[in-house]
Amino acid sequence: MMNSNNFCVIMAGGVGSRFWPLSRSGKPKQFLDILGTGKTLLQQTFERFKNICPPENIFIVSNRDYKNIILEQLTEIKEENVLLEPMRRNTAPCIAYANYKIREKNPEANIIVAPSDHLILNEQEFIRVINQGLNFVNKNDALLTLGIKPNRPETGYGYIQINHNQKIGNINCEPTKVKTFTEKPNLEMAKIFFESGEFFWNSGIFLWKLNSIMNAFDKHLSEVNELFKRGIGIYNTDEEQKFIDETYSESKNISIDYGIIEKAENVYVLCADFGWSDLGTWGSLYENSHKNEENNSVIGKNVLVYDTENTIVNMPDDKLAVIQGLKDYIVVESDGILLICKKEDEQKIRQFVKDVKIKKGENFV
Repeated sequence: MMNSNNFCVIMAGGVGSRFWPLSRSGKPKQFLDILGTGKTLLQQTFERFKNICPPENIFIVSNRDYKNIILEQLTEIKEENVLLEPMRRNTAPCIAYANYKIREKNPEANIIVAPSDHLILNEQEFIRVINQGLNFVNKNDALLTLGIKPNRPETGYGYIQINHNQKIGNINCEPTKVKTFTEKPNLEMAKIFFESGEFFWNSGIFLWKLNSIMNAFDKHLSEVNELFKRGIGIYNTDEEQKFIDETYSESKNISIDYGIIEKAENVYVLCADFGWSDLGTWGSLYENSHKNEENNSVIGKNVLVYDTENTIVNMPDDKLAVIQGLKDYIVVESDGILLICKKEDEQKIRQFVKDVKIKKGENFV
């Protein structure tokens, strides 16, 4: 029997600029079938959490520009469960909004907060870990995050450190107190983290009881909490959107990590290994894609490749592409926009997008 106290908040407001030109502001990556499975990343995420929460307890927080796409892609979701942000204010305000919305429905809620665009290879293990985490936060006043056992020194993720004496050989164990959070390291530091056994990737997936997270907001982000508290009695009424539009314009732009998680005393991590990637970049997609004998990942029915290796190619089926002599490259075409970029320089794609916007206009981003 599914627990009716279990709620899920799926954050789906990002623009996914590192996946440009496939991901564009009109239709970011969470609304695309980027893995070629027949389902978009958002659809896969929703299906995954339906195994843990009743569908009526799943909320999507996104930009109001994406309302119609969300309702088209998630036919089971009620319109009132799509929380529409008028502007981007990072993760803390969107979680505060969801807290008050859920509070009106169930003050005893246990909540999962998760991004809409992650890859999970082992769904059964993921469901087991989430249920273990929900059980823990239901019984403890704790803010719980999922830490992923690293399989390489990765510079693209933040890290969570646990105490040396808690060092984990078997990751299927109980949640442990977090020692420190660390931003994305350089390669040298990432190697030290990887070898120490004390550091886990920060998945950005959180679990908590409603009371625990609301108390944490009260203590560490009271100015944000007070703004959304004014809406008690307005949530789930016709006046809600007008109130939210006004409130967001007053709210500070701050992440839940920086605003609360890095400051609170009662932060725990549950270390897991269920085949996770945040699919943040073309490189991470390449890592998780099928590759041929030359280590090329090729999407597109009309692509011919010669003397090329370790390269990701993504072409529409109606485009013919002949590629020769590339090594460690990203080649992507979408809607008349072509990107050719070294894999090692993919962090520059965000800057390319900014330059395109300034020099060539909004239509291309």
